[in-house]
Amino acid sequence: MKDFISRIIRAARLDVTLYEEVEGDKGSLNQAMVVVILSSAAGGVANVGGTGLGGTIIGIIISLVGWFVWAFLTYVIGTRLLPEPQTSSDPGELLRTIGFSSAPGLIRVLGIIPFLLKPVFIIASIWMLAAMVVAVRQALDYRSTWRAAGVCVIGWFIQLLIIALMLWLFAGTAAKTL
Repeated sequence: MKDFISRIIRAARLDVTLYEEVEGDKGSLNQAMVVVILSSAAGGVANVGGTGLGGTIIGIIISLVGWFVWAFLTYVIGTRLLPEPQTSSDPGELLRTIGFSSAPGLIRVLGIIPFLLKPVFIIASIWMLAAMVVAVRQALDYRSTWRAAGVCVIGWFIQLLIIALMLWLFAGTAAKTL
Protein backbone atom coordinates (compact mmCIF):
# COMPACT_ATOMS: atom_id res chain seq x y z
CA MET A 1 0.00 0.00 0.00
CA LYS A 2 2.88 2.32 0.82
CA ASP A 3 4.34 1.82 -2.66
CA PHE A 4 0.95 2.49 -4.26
CA ILE A 5 0.51 5.75 -2.37
CA SER A 6 4.07 6.70 -3.33
CA ARG A 7 3.22 6.04 -6.98
CA ILE A 8 0.13 8.26 -6.76
CA ILE A 9 2.19 11.09 -5.26
CA ARG A 10 4.91 10.69 -7.88
CA ALA A 11 2.31 10.67 -10.68
CA ALA A 12 0.82 13.89 -9.33
CA ARG A 13 4.31 15.41 -9.18
CA LEU A 14 4.67 14.61 -12.90
CA ASP A 15 7.65 12.38 -12.09
CA VAL A 16 8.83 11.09 -15.47
CA THR A 17 10.46 8.05 -13.86
CA LEU A 18 7.10 7.00 -12.39
CA TYR A 19 5.48 7.03 -15.83
CA GLU A 20 8.39 4.99 -17.24
CA GLU A 21 8.05 2.60 -14.31
CA VAL A 22 4.32 1.93 -14.77
CA GLU A 23 4.73 1.80 -18.54
CA GLY A 24 6.94 -1.25 -18.10
CA ASP A 25 5.11 -2.78 -15.11
CA LYS A 26 2.31 -4.92 -16.52
CA GLY A 27 1.22 -5.68 -12.96
CA SER A 28 0.31 -2.03 -12.34
CA LEU A 29 -2.84 -2.06 -14.50
CA ASN A 30 -5.10 -2.65 -11.48
CA GLN A 31 -3.38 0.19 -9.63
CA ALA A 32 -3.95 2.48 -12.61
CA MET A 33 -7.63 1.53 -12.62
CA VAL A 34 -7.90 2.28 -8.89
CA VAL A 35 -6.36 5.73 -9.48
CA VAL A 36 -9.03 6.43 -12.13
CA ILE A 37 -11.76 5.27 -9.73
CA LEU A 38 -10.40 7.30 -6.79
CA SER A 39 -10.00 10.41 -8.92
CA SER A 40 -13.54 10.13 -10.21
CA ALA A 41 -14.89 9.39 -6.73
CA ALA A 42 -13.08 12.47 -5.37
CA GLY A 43 -14.88 14.60 -7.93
CA GLY A 44 -18.17 12.88 -7.15
CA VAL A 45 -17.81 13.36 -3.39
CA ALA A 46 -17.11 17.05 -3.89
CA ASN A 47 -20.14 17.40 -6.12
CA VAL A 48 -22.42 14.92 -4.33
CA GLY A 49 -24.92 17.67 -3.52
CA GLY A 50 -25.42 18.23 -7.23
CA THR A 51 -25.32 14.63 -8.44
CA GLY A 52 -26.12 12.43 -5.46
CA LEU A 53 -24.63 9.01 -4.83
CA GLY A 54 -26.12 7.64 -8.05
CA GLY A 55 -24.46 10.41 -10.03
CA THR A 56 -21.13 9.63 -8.39
CA ILE A 57 -21.42 5.94 -9.28
CA ILE A 58 -22.40 6.76 -12.87
CA GLY A 59 -19.48 9.21 -13.00
CA ILE A 60 -17.08 6.46 -11.94
CA ILE A 61 -18.42 4.10 -14.62
CA ILE A 62 -18.17 6.82 -17.27
CA SER A 63 -14.61 7.59 -16.12
CA LEU A 64 -13.59 3.95 -16.52
CA VAL A 65 -15.12 3.72 -19.99
CA GLY A 66 -13.53 7.07 -20.91
CA TRP A 67 -10.16 5.81 -19.68
CA PHE A 68 -10.33 2.77 -21.98
CA VAL A 69 -11.52 4.82 -24.96
CA TRP A 70 -8.92 7.52 -24.32
CA ALA A 71 -6.08 4.99 -24.09
CA PHE A 72 -7.17 3.31 -27.33
CA LEU A 73 -7.51 6.63 -29.19
CA THR A 74 -4.15 7.77 -27.89
CA TYR A 75 -2.57 4.49 -28.94
CA VAL A 76 -3.94 4.74 -32.50
CA ILE A 77 -3.13 8.43 -32.91
CA GLY A 78 0.29 8.15 -31.29
CA THR A 79 1.49 4.99 -33.03
CA ARG A 80 -0.26 5.25 -36.40
CA LEU A 81 -0.82 8.93 -37.18
CA LEU A 82 1.94 10.78 -35.31
CA PRO A 83 4.70 8.31 -34.40
CA GLU A 84 8.29 9.32 -33.93
CA PRO A 85 10.93 6.93 -35.32
CA GLN A 86 11.51 5.36 -31.88
CA THR A 87 7.82 5.07 -30.97
CA SER A 88 7.01 1.64 -29.60
CA SER A 89 3.96 1.05 -27.45
CA ASP A 90 0.93 -1.09 -26.81
CA PRO A 91 -2.53 -0.29 -25.41
CA GLY A 92 -1.59 -1.68 -21.99
CA GLU A 93 1.25 0.82 -21.61
CA LEU A 94 -1.15 3.65 -22.36
CA LEU A 95 -3.80 2.31 -19.99
CA ARG A 96 -1.26 2.20 -17.18
CA THR A 97 0.35 5.59 -17.74
CA ILE A 98 -2.91 7.38 -18.51
CA GLY A 99 -4.56 5.80 -15.48
CA PHE A 100 -1.88 7.21 -13.22
CA SER A 101 -2.19 10.61 -14.90
CA SER A 102 -5.58 10.87 -13.15
CA ALA A 103 -3.78 11.20 -9.79
CA PRO A 104 -4.01 15.02 -9.63
CA GLY A 105 -7.80 14.63 -9.76
CA LEU A 106 -7.72 13.42 -6.17
CA ILE A 107 -7.52 17.05 -5.03
CA ARG A 108 -11.08 17.51 -6.28
CA VAL A 109 -12.26 16.14 -2.95
CA LEU A 110 -11.38 19.60 -1.58
CA GLY A 111 -14.28 20.89 -3.66
CA ILE A 112 -16.56 19.71 -0.87
CA ILE A 113 -15.81 23.13 0.62
CA PRO A 114 -18.42 25.17 -1.31
CA PHE A 115 -16.31 28.16 -2.33
CA LEU A 116 -13.48 25.87 -3.48
CA LEU A 117 -15.47 23.66 -5.86
CA LYS A 118 -14.86 25.57 -9.11
CA PRO A 119 -11.24 26.64 -8.46
CA VAL A 120 -10.24 23.13 -7.34
CA PHE A 121 -11.90 21.52 -10.38
CA ILE A 122 -10.17 23.98 -12.74
CA ILE A 123 -6.78 23.42 -11.10
CA ALA A 124 -7.28 19.64 -11.13
CA SER A 125 -8.25 19.67 -14.82
CA ILE A 126 -5.16 21.63 -15.85
CA TRP A 127 -2.93 19.50 -13.64
CA MET A 128 -4.42 16.28 -15.02
CA LEU A 129 -3.89 17.52 -18.57
CA ALA A 130 -0.22 18.19 -17.80
CA ALA A 131 0.08 14.70 -16.28
CA MET A 132 -1.63 13.25 -19.35
CA VAL A 133 0.91 14.87 -21.67
CA VAL A 134 3.78 13.46 -19.59
CA ALA A 135 2.11 10.02 -19.52
CA VAL A 136 1.57 10.00 -23.28
CA ARG A 137 5.09 11.23 -24.01
CA GLN A 138 6.59 8.46 -21.89
CA ALA A 139 4.27 5.66 -23.07
CA LEU A 140 4.86 6.51 -26.73
CA ASP A 141 8.60 7.03 -26.23
CA TYR A 142 8.37 10.53 -27.68
CA ARG A 143 11.18 13.02 -27.42
CA SER A 144 8.79 15.89 -28.17
CA THR A 145 6.42 17.11 -25.47
CA TRP A 146 4.63 19.14 -28.14
CA ARG A 147 3.89 16.00 -30.14
CA ALA A 148 2.48 14.34 -27.01
CA ALA A 149 0.33 17.43 -26.40
CA GLY A 150 -0.85 17.26 -30.02
CA VAL A 151 -1.85 13.61 -29.60
CA CYS A 152 -3.81 14.58 -26.48
CA VAL A 153 -5.59 17.45 -28.25
CA ILE A 154 -6.50 15.32 -31.28
CA GLY A 155 -7.68 12.49 -29.03
CA TRP A 156 -9.69 14.87 -26.88
CA PHE A 157 -11.41 16.30 -29.95
CA ILE A 158 -12.24 12.84 -31.34
CA GLN A 159 -13.53 11.70 -27.94
CA LEU A 160 -15.64 14.86 -27.71
CA LEU A 161 -17.18 14.05 -31.10
CA ILE A 162 -17.89 10.47 -30.02
CA ILE A 163 -19.55 11.66 -26.80
CA ALA A 164 -21.60 14.26 -28.68
CA LEU A 165 -22.73 11.60 -31.17
CA MET A 166 -23.65 9.20 -28.37
CA LEU A 167 -25.60 11.90 -26.54
CA TRP A 168 -27.39 12.85 -29.74
CA LEU A 169 -28.27 9.23 -30.52
CA PHE A 170 -29.29 8.22 -27.01
CA ALA A 171 -30.94 11.49 -26.03
CA GLY A 172 -32.94 11.37 -29.25
CA THR A 173 -33.94 7.76 -28.57
CA ALA A 174 -34.85 8.51 -24.96
CA ALA A 175 -36.91 11.54 -25.97
CA LYS A 176 -38.84 9.48 -28.55
CA THR A 177 -39.82 6.88 -25.95
CA LEU A 178 -41.28 9.55 -23.70
